[in-house]
Amino acid sequence: MDNKTIEKKVIKADPQKWLEFYGDLLYQYTLPRVNDKEVAEDLVQETFLSALKGVHNYKGDSSEKNWLFAILKNKIIDYYRKKASEQKVMSRPNPQGSEDDWFNDEGDWGENRKPKNWHTSDNPTERKEIQKIINICKDHLKTLQQHVFILKYLEELDSNEICKVLNISASNYWVLIHRARLQMRDCVEKFWLKS
Repeated sequence: MDNKTIEKKVIKADPQKWLEFYGDLLYQYTLPRVNDKEVAEDLVQETFLSALKGVHNYKGDSSEKNWLFAILKNKIIDYYRKKASEQKVMSRPNPQGSEDDWFNDEGDWGENRKPKNWHTSDNPTERKEIQKIINICKDHLKTLQQHVFILKYLEELDSNEICKVLNISASNYWVLIHRARLQMRDCVEKFWLKS
């Protein structure tokens, strides 16, 4: 190997084009995760402000778009962390009935609670419709269940990270995610899989 040095191309971010190129994408990503237009707008704005403050640290290792999305994902996690610290975690009874209704003594599905057969389609219209139903069902979860569900399935955090963000115990996490899954399944089956 000779002593030639390979110059790395320096890529600079272009803040003047962020809103035009990425504003709508960031907003569309955020809205279903926070369920509030104003909060979504604020988080996107905070993302641009943070990026602008840290633009000198942008090295071009990832695309400008991916860099902005990474900042936004951290903003969303911070949003849930703040909400969790503002809320008192309280255990509430399950309005859907006791968990004994869901499973029998052997741990199998209860007779009236067996999952229906879900068939997915490659039809874009059907995919949009099921996504709409999932969003509606998600919006009807209890607040903390919704936070856990969003962080788990939309932000793809692992259980330890979710516990840290929401300041909850591992056992509380498992109860919340279990109930959220059951309620989501019930809701989707009610509105999507009408028989």
